Amino acid sequence: MTQYDRIGVLGAGAWGTALAQTAAKAGRDVALWAFETDVVAQINETRENRTYLPSVPLDPAIDAVSAVSDLDDCDAILMVAPAQHARRVMEGFAPYARAGVPVVLCSKGIERDSLQMMTDVLHETLPRVVPAVLSGPSFAIDTAQGLPTAVTLACRDEVAGKALLKALGTNRFRPYLSDDLVGAEIGGAVKNVLAIGCGIAEGRQLGKSAHSALIARGFAEMTRLALALGAKRDTLAGLCGLGDLVLTCSSPQSRNMSCGLALGQGESLDEILGARKAVTEGVASAPAVVDLARSNGVEMPICEAVRDILAGDTDVDTAIEALLSRPFTFETH
Repeated sequence: MTQYDRIGVLGAGAWGTALAQTAAKAGRDVALWAFETDVVAQINETRENRTYLPSVPLDPAIDAVSAVSDLDDCDAILMVAPAQHARRVMEGFAPYARAGVPVVLCSKGIERDSLQMMTDVLHETLPRVVPAVLSGPSFAIDTAQGLPTAVTLACRDEVAGKALLKALGTNRFRPYLSDDLVGAEIGGAVKNVLAIGCGIAEGRQLGKSAHSALIARGFAEMTRLALALGAKRDTLAGLCGLGDLVLTCSSPQSRNMSCGLALGQGESLDEILGARKAVTEGVASAPAVVDLARSNGVEMPICEAVRDILAGDTDVDTAIEALLSRPFTFETH
């Protein structure tokens, strides 16, 4: 029976650290790779990632490393580097990736320059591995602290998928198996853009009715794009679609929603991003999502409005009025 006892994590940001903690709590040995050598030293010396996930004591089974070659003996890899840096990290790991090793994509986004999803980037850089996607409603701090969390784990190889469930799952971290990698990826990428839009509405004090309408109409946009790319409708109605969308669009704890909230309150994007260490994925994903949708003949007016605001092509109030002035039509259109 396939068993994954040693887990490698590529990326020691908040989410990568939280997943390393989860794997350790599930009884696995964990190698956590960080780009920053000071983060590696910090974790190994203090058992805490004070830079990206402060105040969470880390399990002794987590060993922070600064060389990707230290992950060459891992049974499975969690790829958690930000989407716009994922290709470079995967290329660096390529000489050490063994054939048949599962690589679970845990970062959410679409590559800006190529408009490729992370599974496409994985296929180009690590063609011999088993691809998987982990996505769902999960704040890093909740997961790291052992609060109940449920996510989608998409993998077309059922044997590898079931082994990953066993390797990562606990009574506090519950992955549900799917074979729809496209649906899991699109849900994770698009919800970040929509969360910026919901934050803008909150910052402009448009009310809870508008907030709920944005989530519902945003979900329709997400579903249209996912179906056009070959995803299953049921996937989008699950944890990695609707579940993740509701969480990310409903709490300022989300980096994307808090970014939109600040934009809605009048701050500039440069001011917002300049005060952050962590990546706000929706900012880079917005133009990629819109371009990908247009290339597939899919209309996404909310995502387009967010993209235009972020690019400085329109102001918040003009974008809001443009959305509210769209022609009346059937809800399913």
